[in-house]
Amino acid sequence: MKRLWRHRLSIVAGVCGLFLATGLLLEGLGRPPEAARLAYIAASAVGGAPSLWLALKALGRFHVHIDLLMVLAAAGAASIGHWEEGAVLLFLFSTSNALEFYAVGRTSRAIERLVKLRPAQAWVLRDGTPVPVPWDKVLPGDRVIVKAGERMPADGRVVAGTSAVDQSVVTGESVPVRKTPGDAVFASTMNGAGTLEVEVTATGRDSTLGRIIQLVQEAQAQKSVTQRAIERVEPYYVVGVLGATALAYVLGRHTLELSVTQAFYRSMVLLVGASPCALVISTPASMLSAIANGALRGVLFKGGAQLERLGQIRTFAFDKTGTLTGARLEVERVHTFDGMPPRDLVKLAAGVECGSEHHLARAVLRAAERWQCGVRPAQDVQWTEGLGVSGEVDGRRVFVGSDRYLREKGLKLPGEAEARIQQAKDLGKTVILVHDGRLLGLLTVADRLRPEAPAVVRALRSLGVTRTVLLTGDNTHVARDVARATDIEELQADLRPADKVAFLHELRDRPGGVAMVGDGVNDAPALATATVGIAMGGAGTDVALETADVILMADNLSALPYAVALCRRARRIVIENLTFASSVIVVLSLCGLAGWLTLPVAVVGHEGSTLLVVLNGLRLLRGVPDPLAATASESPQPVSSPERSPA
Repeated sequence: MKRLWRHRLSIVAGVCGLFLATGLLLEGLGRPPEAARLAYIAASAVGGAPSLWLALKALGRFHVHIDLLMVLAAAGAASIGHWEEGAVLLFLFSTSNALEFYAVGRTSRAIERLVKLRPAQAWVLRDGTPVPVPWDKVLPGDRVIVKAGERMPADGRVVAGTSAVDQSVVTGESVPVRKTPGDAVFASTMNGAGTLEVEVTATGRDSTLGRIIQLVQEAQAQKSVTQRAIERVEPYYVVGVLGATALAYVLGRHTLELSVTQAFYRSMVLLVGASPCALVISTPASMLSAIANGALRGVLFKGGAQLERLGQIRTFAFDKTGTLTGARLEVERVHTFDGMPPRDLVKLAAGVECGSEHHLARAVLRAAERWQCGVRPAQDVQWTEGLGVSGEVDGRRVFVGSDRYLREKGLKLPGEAEARIQQAKDLGKTVILVHDGRLLGLLTVADRLRPEAPAVVRALRSLGVTRTVLLTGDNTHVARDVARATDIEELQADLRPADKVAFLHELRDRPGGVAMVGDGVNDAPALATATVGIAMGGAGTDVALETADVILMADNLSALPYAVALCRRARRIVIENLTFASSVIVVLSLCGLAGWLTLPVAVVGHEGSTLLVVLNGLRLLRGVPDPLAATASESPQPVSSPERSPA
């Protein structure tokens, strides 16, 4: 029964066509006209029933639906004895609706393919023995064995084993990613040659893939600005067409002196030719296709409006840490004062930082883990946005942050520390200082420019981006190094998160707006402020999935030019569709008024234009050429330190 309901439009069109063919056959065989007329009436009843039902439902809500025009045109043709033309109209209209349903449905089926990638069962460890369990019975906390060539049954973290995992279904990455103990894995990704033991962290709808599917479905339900504008105008347009049809009849009778039948027939042709079906479907067909293709390439759009806005933006602002530079920072050197052991300094800093998700905090915690420090969390932790953090440890307040943070707290730095800080900055490194009333020591942290970053900026410029801006909390010397390496023309340094928001407010108010690209962990205010917020590394990052308008699931920038190119192409196709659909309406209407068209020809032109704009929009399912293909990536190079966001 469900299958029949899914194919209901095709069944309606098929039965309508069968009755229409019967009527034409009876006419051709010279049977009594009444027999053929009954067949045409049956064809019209079957083909027009769905449209009549939709039209009446809309009228019940005081809304005039496009289907009303088709029903009235068919009824008008029948009323003047053109039964076969009314039946042809409704047959072609029902066939067109069925084809549109299947065509647009391809965008949903593209996403549904992801659901089918889930394995039927998982090998869950029970008392140390792998036991087969249905995938939907796997629970967070379970440990599963994923053998070579099997798909991950749920999100999790590798506990044991090493393997390369193909996670293209989630992140769009074409190259398998090496996974070792501690690394995250995602549901439905394909394990390579090794065997992994994975501790499950999320299943079903809570998994990364489940959230991707949910976000895409929500995005496809949202409408672009253009689509909303067309839908607001649609009822008034339909009423206008009805008025124009009545006026055409009056002018035909009293100005052109046509017979009642001739004047009425021409008005019916105008009614069909001026119907805006192609206009209404032109935008959603393109937007749905682009959203589906983006999801399959690891780019999530929150809706058609965001996709449409990104297609128009000419200014891009970039965060630095985790965006232009690698997200994984490492503590390279530890220097202490007054004979404090380096291990104790790292332990103290990690205790204050242990509640943070910032990249610098993670670097300190990884150092503490390597040194096996046994971190004890600090009490009464207080953050200063963009600068540092403090906490109570053994009855004393310990400050961990940048030199600017300590100066703002009124803490003095010895001359030797000033020299070491400047030397580290000149080498493009971050300095974290630890102070409890006296300077205890400092840690230097380094990162590297992402190898794809320069090529990404060049590719964006080739797509028409006219202004690129680097926003960082680092000093001007460091920011200038990154900007020069990536060919970003403008920089804003020494910014706190509030400063970034203020600057983005200024850019957003300019023509075209601004897109902000950040790592999605600590850039939430900036992403929310920009015209379009783009978060990268969204796989498994709740903040990115909640805050950004566009999410690059992989932890690299390579998908950004593709996303922009897809949006540009979608916008061009929407403009093409609107122009074509409008032109067809004008031509059909004028030709209908001049009496150059028959009703079936007007129907073919109307339905043909509708199908053409749908098929044109569906080209976006194939995607667009990758702008990075012709842009060579540069080698990674050491660059300056990341800004200090909330620790």
